[in-house]
Parts: sequence; structure tokens; C-alpha cells
Amino acid sequence: MLTIRRRVEAPCEDNVAGTVHRELAGLDLSSRIPTGGTVAVPVGSRGIRNIVQIIGSVVAFLKEKEFVPFLVPAMGSHGGGTAEGQLQVLTSLGITEESVGAPIRASMETIVVGETPRGLPVHVDRHAGQADAILVVNRVKPHTEFRGSVESGLLKMMLIGLGKLEGAVLYHRAAMHTGFSVLAGEASPVVIEKARVAGGLAILENARDETARIVAVGPEEMFEREAALLEEALALIARLPFPEADVLLVDRMGKDISGVGVDPNVTGRGSLEAWERRQKELRPGRVDITRLVVRELTPATHGNALGVGLVDFIPERMEAQIDWGKTDLNAITAMVPYKARRPVVLANDRECISTALATCGLVEPAAARLMHIADTLHLEILRVSEAYRRQVEEGEDMEILEEGDFLTFDASGNLQHPVTDITFS
Repeated sequence: MLTIRRRVEAPCEDNVAGTVHRELAGLDLSSRIPTGGTVAVPVGSRGIRNIVQIIGSVVAFLKEKEFVPFLVPAMGSHGGGTAEGQLQVLTSLGITEESVGAPIRASMETIVVGETPRGLPVHVDRHAGQADAILVVNRVKPHTEFRGSVESGLLKMMLIGLGKLEGAVLYHRAAMHTGFSVLAGEASPVVIEKARVAGGLAILENARDETARIVAVGPEEMFEREAALLEEALALIARLPFPEADVLLVDRMGKDISGVGVDPNVTGRGSLEAWERRQKELRPGRVDITRLVVRELTPATHGNALGVGLVDFIPERMEAQIDWGKTDLNAITAMVPYKARRPVVLANDRECISTALATCGLVEPAAARLMHIADTLHLEILRVSEAYRRQVEEGEDMEILEEGDFLTFDASGNLQHPVTDITFS
């Protein structure tokens, strides 16, 4: 194995608090919200860089303008579909009343604020729906399943996040027929008008998982601006250095890494329908991974292993981390039951890797193309097998950090020196 680094273009926002204040000032919220009015700030379950600072800055700005902000968990069915579970998710992200300076009102209750032109009821979190205004904050990025003009971002949080469990189930069912982009175009105006959405704060991240841009968006332009921001996000996402591999070895997966743990936008592992809808400019080229091995879950995913059905082999250690109740609920809510299927479970990392190599056809292990990554969010530093050496040496954006070394295992057969130690030590 060679340890390599890829040089990536990664614009980075170095003044998060200042940018949040500047962008929100441009929304002229005082013309939309009464003095002393309550403002609900929805917060999701994703591991967004600088999210505590961003939400804290939003709260501070709203207080400066003499509004009364509060937070609501906006994560559909995540956290086991309970208010207590969703509070636990926020706490794991560092978001507490003390850290952001505002109370958190958690409930799974919704109110129906209207219906779409097709007659679909529009659900909104009860606390948010009763506030004087809602200010939506979320990252804009390619979704793991939805394909369209808008995917994962402000509109998804307004519908699936604020819709809680009941709304998330309904919208996922509807999106199977119309596509999420069409659904969002029909349902989001209802939320904006009836639930008094005063604006949004969109976050873009670069290939290093850093904050790249923070952009305030007015309610009247939310669909169009998010569509444009999605194109920017597509150009910024991390990618594997090579489109083909016999084995992709991943140290960890989880909801804080991707909605389905191991991002199909990186691995190429997803539904056939998603692949057929993927063919657009700016989409990553097709990735062909023969075998996918994952070693463990992240602590921040709280046992939710949605996406494990896309994996071929996991060790017993990882199976013991999985909360199948949370995983199944997420898969059923999202209408993707195959993403909760059980992969082959083997004793340890060594057996998983050996078996993956043995099931790649006539490829000899010594000649196998193996990529070893920390996770699908961090792809700047990784390990690759000797089979890639020529491509690495010829690549203008790659350098070898460490020359060849073997994968090594401890007495229990678990991998020593994972990529996570290199990237985050």
C-alpha cells in the first residue's frame, strides 16, 4: 500500500461568525418579523462543519435584532423517531441550549399548514409552525438518492426535516412518484407562506469537509437560489482518485458522514434508478467498485447504519454496533428498505478484506486495485495498492507521502494503522 495525498481546490470561509451576520443582515428580517417575535431555527442531524458556531451566530444575530429565537430538531425520523432521541442527536453534535444560547423545543408533533396542488397535506413541526417566523439553516449538497434541480438543502429541511416522522414518510412516498424536486416545487411555497419562513442560510462545504461558503437566501427566491447553489456544491464534492477498484476499504460509516453512511456519490453504490437519473454534467463519472468493506460505525450515528445494505462485508465488531431498530425505521421512512439489508458478517477485518479480495474474480491479491479511505467525506489522504503506482506517479494532483507498506493486523485480526489515524491524528 502507498499512502498518498491529493491536492484539491478547496475554497474556505475563514470568518464564519462575521459572514453569518453579514449575510443575515442582507435579508432585512425586521420587515418580515415583528419586534419581539419568536423565530424557530431548525437544526438537522448531519455532521456539518462549524455547525455549533453557525447556529450560535444565527441566534446571536436574531437576539441583536430583538427577536426571540429557539431551536427545533428538524431531522424527520432520525434519532429513533422520538423527541428524546432527536435531542440526543443534537447533543452529540455539540448543540445544546448552553452552546448556542437558545432553548431547544423538541417534539414529534406536527400541524398541517395547507396542502399542495395535488392535495398532499403539508406537515410542519408544531413548535416551528406556531412561531412568528422560521429561519432555515442547512447545508446544500447532492443527495444520496434524490436527483433533480434541488436535492439536499434548505427545501429538504423545510419539508422532510420539519415534517418530522409523519411528514418524512409522506414526502418520501410522494417523491417516489414525482421526484423530490417536483415535490419541493409544489410543497415548499406552502411552508414558506403558511409557516412564515423568513429566509434561509445555506452552507456549502469543500472537498476537505470545511465550510466553503455561507449564503443567505430570501423566501421568494429559495428554489432558484438553491438550484444554483447545488451546482456549486457538485463542483466542490470529494471524489475518489480512481474510478475503478477491486476493493474499496472504508474505515467508518455513519449518518454524520452521509445520509446513507457511505455516500453513493463517491462509491457508485446506489439504486439503479438513482444511477439513471445521475447522468448530468457536473455529476461524478461512474465509479465501479467490485467489493465494498466497511470496518465500523461512527459514534455520532448512534447505531443507525442506514446504507449498510450497500456494503458487501463487515466485521462482527461493526455488527455489534448496529441498532437495527433505528436503521430499519430510517430505511422504511425513506422508502429504501434495501439500504438496511444485512451484508456478509465475518469475524474480523482481516477476514473481510481477504474474502473481498477472493471474490473479485481472477484478480490475484498482489495485483488487486485496493483503495483504503477513512470515510466517503475525507478523501484527500488515503492508501492505495501498488497496482495504482503508475497512475499516482503520472497524476499531477497526487503525491506519495509514504512508500509501500503492508496492511497489518493485531492478534484479533483487526486492522492496525487505519487511514483515520493518518488523517485526524
